[in-house]
Amino acid sequence: MKLFFISDIHGSAYYLEKALEVFETEKADYLIILGDQLYHGARNPLPRDYDPKKVTSILNSYTDKIIAVRGNCESEVDQMVLNYPTMSDYSIILYNNKRLFLTHGHIFNKNNIPNLSAGDALIYGHTHVPLAENLNNIFVLNPGSITFPKEDTPHCYGILHENMFKIKTLDGQIFKEIDLKILL
Repeated sequence: MKLFFISDIHGSAYYLEKALEVFETEKADYLIILGDQLYHGARNPLPRDYDPKKVTSILNSYTDKIIAVRGNCESEVDQMVLNYPTMSDYSIILYNNKRLFLTHGHIFNKNNIPNLSAGDALIYGHTHVPLAENLNNIFVLNPGSITFPKEDTPHCYGILHENMFKIKTLDGQIFKEIDLKILL
């Protein structure tokens, strides 16, 4: 199974369309959205091609492929227009006998890791900074932001395939990678 991770779309139809072109090229099985889908948030400028209504329409055309969690910019009205669940603070999926704890990052993050077992992964967005680390045998991963990268990082997404988590730029270049085989 191949999983494709994006975070922090913030209503940009332009960057969402670029990311979905890559999703199709990567031939991923599922699109995992780590929050902040429709709105730019009070701390951010308006993104390129800011159009939450268009973003809603585009995302709704991928309903059968999306697993999403709530970001700090999501609200109940977003769930009224999105045709897939998006209001959970976290989701847990199993991948090759590992738990993947999916969240936005404003509650659980590198500094507040939930109860996980050795070899499990915490995957979140929110910071807009790509991250791939093994902290005490817990993998801490962040694909960065497709719309508003921070700390001089590129527009990125994550891909998990055959136990390798790769963070790639929207033009397909590997930015960071980590092997999720546990090193005990």
